[in-house]
Amino acid sequence: MPSNSSRAPDLAVSLNGPYLAAELTIAFLSTVGNLLVCAAVGLNRKLQTVTNYFLVSLAVADICVGAVAIPCAILTDAGLPRHSFYPCLLMLSLLIMFTQSSIFSLLAVAVERYVAIFMPFRYQVLMTSCNALMVILTTWLLAFLIGLVPLMGWHKTPPDSGYCFFVSVVDMTYMVYFNFFACVLAPLVIMFVIYARIFVEVKRQLRRIKSEQSGRAEGRMHREIKTATTLFLVLFLFTVCWIPLHIINCFLLLCPHCAVPLELLLTAIILSHANSAVNPFLYAFTMAPFKETFKTMFLCCRTAAARDRTAQI
Repeated sequence: MPSNSSRAPDLAVSLNGPYLAAELTIAFLSTVGNLLVCAAVGLNRKLQTVTNYFLVSLAVADICVGAVAIPCAILTDAGLPRHSFYPCLLMLSLLIMFTQSSIFSLLAVAVERYVAIFMPFRYQVLMTSCNALMVILTTWLLAFLIGLVPLMGWHKTPPDSGYCFFVSVVDMTYMVYFNFFACVLAPLVIMFVIYARIFVEVKRQLRRIKSEQSGRAEGRMHREIKTATTLFLVLFLFTVCWIPLHIINCFLLLCPHCAVPLELLLTAIILSHANSAVNPFLYAFTMAPFKETFKTMFLCCRTAAARDRTAQI
């Protein structure tokens, strides 16, 4: 995402090998890993739940980060495209769009889990596949509108150098006050509150169920805890990966003449992008249905490859 505009002429050719290698590795892992998540949900009927539909929406956003946003970030970190202001602004807006879509997908998952725990008898009515699709379409529409705000006029005057650097083009008041505080931080706080309430309620229900010695209901509550824990980890990792970059944006706004070390900036950018690659690994290690489906998919691929080799012989 952002790059330090105070050193624009020097940074145009400053893309170093380790940074580029890290970005390309993350792009590959993010694209392939999240394609596997989408394929797993599409192939396994047991995975076709409302919760997983929202996770697929999150996976699609992460695929877009790997296939579109990271290549755009690499270009803009090199100051490209130069002397093409609106194409530059569009590329930078895409970075914001996909991040915002991820946040809204996480929020949708949190609300869905809240309804499942606190309104179990209305869950089947409220959380239908059709309603889930409408929510997903709405979240993507809102994400695109928020990302397009800079293109609508909330941006800086095109720099004389013509270099396409994030902080040279995107207004930091938009990034900090509107994007971070209103569109990122507020949903994150809401989600942490939701998961805190979920864990408290599930533990309360578990104590009640144990006193009633209802083994079946206890098993369901343990599954709910495991699912909520995994989804909370997804949220926690998202927060850890993205907050450092937003803190740097706040620093750039409040102290525009202060220098941000390039190494720190690139590390924060890589960390934010790395978040798009971690979720498939998290699902594989913590969610048994995903783990089994991934194994089946890999075994099928190996079997098909072996058959092709045999046929060629």
